[in-house]
Amino acid sequence: MKLRKKLNALLVFAFLFSIISLVSCAQKEQLFVKRDGKNFVIGDKPYYYIGANYWQGAILASKGEGGNRARLLKELDMMQKMGINNLRILAGAEGPNGEPTRVTPALQLSPGKYNDELLDGLDFLLSEMKKRNQYAILFINNAWEWSGGYAQYVSWSTGRPIPYPSVPPHTWGEFMHFSGEFINCSDCQKLYQNFVKFIISRTNKYTGEKYVNDPTIMTWEIANEPRAFSTANIPAFEKFIKESAAFIKSIDPNHLVTTGTEGQHGCEESLPLFERIHSDPNIDYLTMHIWPKNWGWLNKGDIPAAMDMVILNTDAYMNDHIAIARKLNKPLVLEEFGLPRDKQGFSPAESVICRDKFYENAFNQNLQHSKDRDVLAGCNFWSFSGLGRATPGHVRWVRGDELLGDPPQEEQGLNSVFDTDSTLDLVKKYNKFLLTIDKN
Repeated sequence: MKLRKKLNALLVFAFLFSIISLVSCAQKEQLFVKRDGKNFVIGDKPYYYIGANYWQGAILASKGEGGNRARLLKELDMMQKMGINNLRILAGAEGPNGEPTRVTPALQLSPGKYNDELLDGLDFLLSEMKKRNQYAILFINNAWEWSGGYAQYVSWSTGRPIPYPSVPPHTWGEFMHFSGEFINCSDCQKLYQNFVKFIISRTNKYTGEKYVNDPTIMTWEIANEPRAFSTANIPAFEKFIKESAAFIKSIDPNHLVTTGTEGQHGCEESLPLFERIHSDPNIDYLTMHIWPKNWGWLNKGDIPAAMDMVILNTDAYMNDHIAIARKLNKPLVLEEFGLPRDKQGFSPAESVICRDKFYENAFNQNLQHSKDRDVLAGCNFWSFSGLGRATPGHVRWVRGDELLGDPPQEEQGLNSVFDTDSTLDLVKKYNKFLLTIDKN
């Protein structure tokens, strides 16, 4: 009799434990990020974040060339501990491997031919992000040469080689004209749509979950910094954005869609164009990027002397785009912003006092918008390099080097945020602030 009572008690305990476990799992279930007017929401809670650009994530997650899963897992854990739960990632590069200043390995080697190791890497990355309740913004094209994108689709469609600006006698003007042909090329855009459909229709081999049903994916982004590349191309550019957003939504109505634009600077300096492309009902939120060095805001390369002007220009640029977001009643994300180290070197040993000031200005604005439930919903700094380090003697990336947050065409370490940088203390501090506000 006593034995039976003990067995019954054990069965009851096991039953209760299983119920508690199921409830606990349900409570931790990841939910989709949605848009509610001018705010992002997860369930019934507003979602404001300070995240990172981590374009290299899917390559690091692969088992093949460029892969380093041990590093990836350490970096995901590192970011999770500092409250980073939003990562902006390249879905995959296009074109043959080994091209000048091009990401290698590529995901789409030729039209419809894919690198299975990188597809596996993307699956693995998303499955590991899910475990950490992190969200991915995946960009699926690029106006620039470093991952193929526009120019690669033009080359595939016309048979003409890409005039890489890093290879003399080619120039940036020549490249931008070539890349801009994508906007008027129906064959190019058909190849792009084939890639979009292939990726979005995928099932994750690690979770068994279709991408369209995976809340780990927050956003499909039409391209990284899509541009018209000329005023003559503006009507075709608007058409491309509109048709691409509608096409993505027709395949996947569950996820957010955005443009990936720099804002006014990437819209032929036209704020009305920026407003028009984001007013489309299939575009869920607005994006902007800020690059003081690239945009000539630094005084003769003297970063400390230029900081007052940098902050002034940054605030003005942000305010112009915030006003449009309020008008459209949609969230806005500052999804790329970066600054070199204080003396414009590339070593983690060099100080980042000015960068920290630049970042903190953006973080403070994000924090205030969180308090006010206003439109500036997120920041993704450029870029997280974590444990990675440049190869001594290599200024730019060479095949076989570790991947950093600086793409192959840029100096390795130029805008990287390393695990030893004080910048990450700021990120952690402000994410704690945001978490406190979100609980209220």
